[in-house]
Amino acid sequence: MQIPEIKHHVGLVMEGGGMRGLFTAGVIDVLMEHGINFPCSVGVSAGACFGINIKSLQPGRVLRYNLQMIGNPEYMSFRSLLKTGNYANAEFCYHTLPMEIDIFDKETYRKMPTKFYVVCTDIDSGEPVYHEMTKIDYQELEWLRASASLPIVAQPVELDGKRLMDGGLSDSIPLQFIQQLGYRKNIVILTQPLGYRKKPAKAAGLYRCLLRKYPSLIELLKHRPAMYNSELDYVEEQARLGHVLLLAPPQKLDIGRMEQHPKKLQRCYDWGREVAESQLGNILSFLTDNQ
Repeated sequence: MQIPEIKHHVGLVMEGGGMRGLFTAGVIDVLMEHGINFPCSVGVSAGACFGINIKSLQPGRVLRYNLQMIGNPEYMSFRSLLKTGNYANAEFCYHTLPMEIDIFDKETYRKMPTKFYVVCTDIDSGEPVYHEMTKIDYQELEWLRASASLPIVAQPVELDGKRLMDGGLSDSIPLQFIQQLGYRKNIVILTQPLGYRKKPAKAAGLYRCLLRKYPSLIELLKHRPAMYNSELDYVEEQARLGHVLLLAPPQKLDIGRMEQHPKKLQRCYDWGREVAESQLGNILSFLTDNQ
């Protein structure tokens, strides 16, 4: 299939969701296999950690290393949480793995003209922080770690004088951010089915107990369902207006945020591929439309 030129005003937005992000990995692998890339992409949490491979042109990498790491306590484990304060071992996951085991192609990443942004949350101000990753080195990989550092199971990451954590706490679906950069039309990859809405948090008491050192973080968690649902409303309205193409699972994904069951990981990824392949014609029309 010949891929027409993608217009310069089209962007890609990838939300998080822990291992639901394998759905996103399946989608972007199909896009890469068909020669489709974007002038600008932005990812949140797992959407950043997995989505960054679209700029290094490495289809298959996300599923490969997640299957390879199943059962490895250095990857994700309660042992790591007790030992380091991070369920996902910071040094192993964000530095050893991409630099020594399943090697990230940092040279291709550097040469690719597409922009890639990661979203974090300043847990003291409660505001989102948007960072463009122009290269891959130790410091830049810490931005990925910050974006995916979930409260309770991870420690804040200190960068640029800020204490940063999960980008989804302040901007779960950064469509308005990428629109403000000038990208008028965007593909948005969701990891929940269309029509999903987040219910009010049930663990407010637990948050107050475990996160008492971070009062702003407690407030972010309290208000996150309303923020997330408001962003979903906006995304769906933009889709109705023709400014957004939504790609989402056909039903709720049967997978936990920290899932390590191989069949569930594979199925989540396969669903992403199936959705992207079934929508390929619509994707190409949307990307090349001058409107």
